[in-house]
Amino acid sequence: MRVALFVTCFNDLLYPSTGKAVVRLLERLGHTVEFPMAQTCCGQMHINTGYYREAVPMAHRWTEVFGSYDAVVSPSPSCVGTVRESYPRIAARSGDAVLARSATAVGPHLYELSEFLVDVLGVDDVGAYFPHRVTYHPTCHSLRGLHVGDRPYRLLRAVKGLTLVDLPAAEECCGFGGTFAMKNSEVSVAIGADKARHARDTGAEVLCALDNSCLTHVGGLLSRQRSGMRTLHLAEILASAEEGRST
Repeated sequence: MRVALFVTCFNDLLYPSTGKAVVRLLERLGHTVEFPMAQTCCGQMHINTGYYREAVPMAHRWTEVFGSYDAVVSPSPSCVGTVRESYPRIAARSGDAVLARSATAVGPHLYELSEFLVDVLGVDDVGAYFPHRVTYHPTCHSLRGLHVGDRPYRLLRAVKGLTLVDLPAAEECCGFGGTFAMKNSEVSVAIGADKARHARDTGAEVLCALDNSCLTHVGGLLSRQRSGMRTLHLAEILASAEEGRST
């Protein structure tokens, strides 16, 4: 099976450790992961702010780069949702039959990381070791867009040494919402403050999620509050191997 990593531009620029963790994890499970160097932005920001016409060339490029792989794995539910859900919409809106066909063809082969591990590889226990108290925030795109359900929880519960604690009001938005945080900063910070408070109330050492964008937002608030709580993407926890005894 030819597997490609769709790292996303946000992770590539700000959180390269997450992309490396995905590769390390999948290689530990016996898979070779390719990184197409031609990959660029999927166009999520453009689509979310109404620039559909400008996003069409980006969608074409994305489907051309990743269209030949058996599976494409990404550590970003929001970008996965863009390709699966938004590409067919902008293709229909622009009357682009070529994009409509390519988006329909590639969509079923694109997976968020927890989907790929649980549904495709059929594993819950990936051989990770992470001796810390962790709470999990289900981001909006993963919860309401991709409907990943309990997959992340199953993966976290199987990590040796990890204590998983429930996050109060877990299903509430963190307030980031991409460009929403820039256009409505006061509302965004107020929502994020609630999420940060709930995270602190758990007494956890680590706040985990599937989207680094949301972790950036909440993590910034936690840092300013000098909470001592750190944030980590699920991939980085799952890539923590027992023999290393560290993150």
